[in-house]
Amino acid sequence: MKLYTGDLSPYSAKVRMQIYAMDIRNEFSFDLPVEFMMGKMSQVSPLGRIPVLAVDEGLIPESEVIAEYLDERFPDKAMTGDSLKDRADVRVISRIADTYLMNNIFMSLSQANPETRVQAVLDLLIGQVRRGLGALEQHLGSGEYAVGQALTRADCALVPALWMCSNTVPLLGFDNPIVEGSRVDAYWNTIQKNAFAAKIIDEMNQGMKARMDGTERKMAEEAIARARADSPKTAK
Repeated sequence: MKLYTGDLSPYSAKVRMQIYAMDIRNEFSFDLPVEFMMGKMSQVSPLGRIPVLAVDEGLIPESEVIAEYLDERFPDKAMTGDSLKDRADVRVISRIADTYLMNNIFMSLSQANPETRVQAVLDLLIGQVRRGLGALEQHLGSGEYAVGQALTRADCALVPALWMCSNTVPLLGFDNPIVEGSRVDAYWNTIQKNAFAAKIIDEMNQGMKARMDGTERKMAEEAIARARADSPKTAK
């Protein structure tokens, strides 16, 4: 199987963390197609976004759908939680991470340029992030993991989401929305010590560094140039 992924993509990161935690990394190759770098990812997958999982039968888009597929394909290693209630809690927390945290932060990036920013829009979006964190505060378990006594898909979704809260939101002129001393804060400080979470955080940090220092752009330009040289008629 092939996973189309990028280091800095939080939705891709949550799938990679699940793959690492399930110990199925040798089942996959990771790739970032040149079409993504050219803004033509829709030529690979109709939604035009990563992650995308390529399997023998075709393509599977959307991180949560991929996560469910992995649990069903490797049921003995599934990260869904032990009880019926735990499984529901995993889905709730994953939804909070995806919809209320990552999605609102992504939309807020459209307001990153101070010269063209509509401050009211940015304030609204960051307000929704804070709202999501408030809900997460009530749904998080009391232990070191998001749900129950073991790592689940909820943790895989939260690690990149909370990384974005800590690292992306401050770039937009706001304080880190994770409230110091909160349950979310305690969870975030603890989960970073988990080996799989630490690996994802390191990958996202590398992705951020590459974006900020221009390495990402240089690599994309080189990949696009190679693609055009190899197939000038189709890679324009």
